[in-house]
Amino acid sequence: MTSATARAERREQTAVPAALVLAMRSAIGAQHVRTGVAAAIDPGTHPDNLAAGIVASPASTEEVSAIVRLCRSHGVPLVPQGGRTGLVGGSVSQPGEVVLSLDRMNRIERLDPVERTAVVQAGVTLETLQAAALEHRLEPGIDLAARGSATIGGMVSTNAGGVMAFRNGVMRHRVLGLEAVLADGTIYSDLTRVVKNSAGYDLKHLFIGAEGTLGIVTRVVMKLEPVPLATATALFGLPSVTAALDLIRLALDGEAGQLRAAEALWQPYIQLTASAQDWSEPGFDLDLPVYLLMSLGGAREGELREEFERLFAEIMERFDEATGIVASSQRQEEALWRLREDTDVLYRTHKTAPSYDVSVPLSEIDRYVARIASGLAAVEAGLNPYLFGHLADGNLHIVLNRAGPLPEAMSAAVEQVLYTGLTEIGGSFSAEHGVGSKRIHALAATADPTKLNLMMRVKDTLDSHVLMNPGKVLPLASLPANEHGGQAHA
Repeated sequence: MTSATARAERREQTAVPAALVLAMRSAIGAQHVRTGVAAAIDPGTHPDNLAAGIVASPASTEEVSAIVRLCRSHGVPLVPQGGRTGLVGGSVSQPGEVVLSLDRMNRIERLDPVERTAVVQAGVTLETLQAAALEHRLEPGIDLAARGSATIGGMVSTNAGGVMAFRNGVMRHRVLGLEAVLADGTIYSDLTRVVKNSAGYDLKHLFIGAEGTLGIVTRVVMKLEPVPLATATALFGLPSVTAALDLIRLALDGEAGQLRAAEALWQPYIQLTASAQDWSEPGFDLDLPVYLLMSLGGAREGELREEFERLFAEIMERFDEATGIVASSQRQEEALWRLREDTDVLYRTHKTAPSYDVSVPLSEIDRYVARIASGLAAVEAGLNPYLFGHLADGNLHIVLNRAGPLPEAMSAAVEQVLYTGLTEIGGSFSAEHGVGSKRIHALAATADPTKLNLMMRVKDTLDSHVLMNPGKVLPLASLPANEHGGQAHA
């Protein structure tokens, strides 16, 4: 059966066969296959995440395999889900599909402080792993605001990044090994716990960032890092992106401590979050173009605060309008971080505000920001985006100051402004949120044709029936014809 035939047959299907539901309940327990009202759990960031109306929650890799085999035998697609925190529709489902939730696979199976590794099931949240590792003065080397609900399996599947990526890399660099269930129910197991491994193709990378379209990640080996004995946090107001990048460079070359985070908050964003939290500091106004929230880690807190004072003095010599405050307590530190992490205020202010996630080479950020500001204003008068993000690695989050969804023509015009030229300057339209169902057309429009062709060939090899998270990343309708003039297989 070809991929196109499989998709056509599935479109005609309106309900999951009752025989399949009974078989799944027999395989993993009736209470773990929820339908109807019982399946109406929290949908997370997208209302259609649970539109399938059926949620199966296996408790082991073997049970995941059993569910996959059953769904394959009935020709029913699967939509794997973790914490449902994704922002690009990577977990949306529809009637005729089965949601496979990893919520019961939530155990840390092994945490070795000597190896500095952890073997975890895919449903473990980042916060849970952080807390367990901290008992041994270790951390996963990755952090993000959704730590309380984002799961390790979901983070692997989307190749999540976060605030520490400039130093420790993204999930692709944190994973030593993994286990996944393929579309035919076969279990791929490579739970390597060492950094050096040159034994053939490193196939785990097929599943990292694939968003569940090639297989369902069930267990992961994470590399851990030592936690510094002390940390310090500071917030700087700066006249330009150039000044912020200079400050980051100074911190990276600093005399004490290591830079752990460098988060940029453009004026409209920090003014909004500060107002929402009723935050202010005497003598620290929010009238400069960009603010930089920084964290240092090292041996002694006093030395780190002194390092911030030194950095401030040095940046003041270059930009005398710069301002800065150093957190003097944990409470003040947490308040500063809330200014960055309270992204929900954007959507309370502008319901379903359209959001975007791009990567821009550091040397191009200033020009990019200026270009999109004028370009968006030309699309609609008063369109002034909120900008914030991980400046040390060039990841910018862009949220429009208006409610969504946008009319189709306007959405296309906005993406034209944001994405034009990104590939040519070495950037990406998706930094850490993935492709999902929302950004498929952007991938098709910007990716190298050979890359697309290779992606399609991998998909066809591992999931020719298109049963694994269909309609995400590479649906046929959005792909170019192959070199023979026909539609390439997905």
